[in-house]
Amino acid sequence: MGWDGLALWGENVRRVKPLSGGSSNDVWRVEIGGRPVVARLGKRSDADLAWEAGLLEHLDREGLTVPVPIPTLDGRLFVEGLVVMEYVEGGPPQTAEDWRRTADVLRRLHALTQGWPQRPGWRSSTDLLQVDKGTRIDLTAMPAEAVLRCRAAWQRLSGEPRSVVHGNPNNPGNVRVTADRVALIDWDEAHVDVSVLDLVLPFNGAVLEGEALDIAEQASAAWEAAVCWKDDYAVSRLAEVRAIG
Repeated sequence: MGWDGLALWGENVRRVKPLSGGSSNDVWRVEIGGRPVVARLGKRSDADLAWEAGLLEHLDREGLTVPVPIPTLDGRLFVEGLVVMEYVEGGPPQTAEDWRRTADVLRRLHALTQGWPQRPGWRSSTDLLQVDKGTRIDLTAMPAEAVLRCRAAWQRLSGEPRSVVHGNPNNPGNVRVTADRVALIDWDEAHVDVSVLDLVLPFNGAVLEGEALDIAEQASAAWEAAVCWKDDYAVSRLAEVRAIG
């Protein structure tokens, strides 16, 4: 069906221009009767998309600004990998205060999703202490020494609170700031994990200190190295994870 599926949202729907966003999706600015929205086409399973849609609806009900899924004319929130969402206004965070406001929203996300079920097919960082694969991560593709370093970083997260994490909030393109609110967009990497992984932000927006900051930075670098392996960014992130011994 592909992009032809947009007809399920009405007759007066048109694609306007492609957008950056999403690591494994085709994302477009779309208009429905002249109203700007965002459409995303990917290969995620129905179970995965249902998890994401349910999360976004929950966060919207609780007062967070997120790209809420728009149903088709017959009430479906996604069709064969195609999702249409509200367009979220705002610009990227630019100042230390913007990033502190972003951290506040992330902590609100974490508080609202303690005990949330895991995204289908995903593994958390601490799960990967025992297993080798989960969604986009395959530790068997990494050098053994690199896996040991990553797991040592994730081991330090043991006992830390878990919740849904956005998964990539330190990318300014995933945050939309206005004078009166901060919104999080692009939930493609969201899953259940140790909450502090979301709090490694520019300007140290979450105001982490000492060992807490070191634990979060090392675990975050290890996660990004594993999830992106083996591009140049992953190699650079792995270089930030301290060697064992």
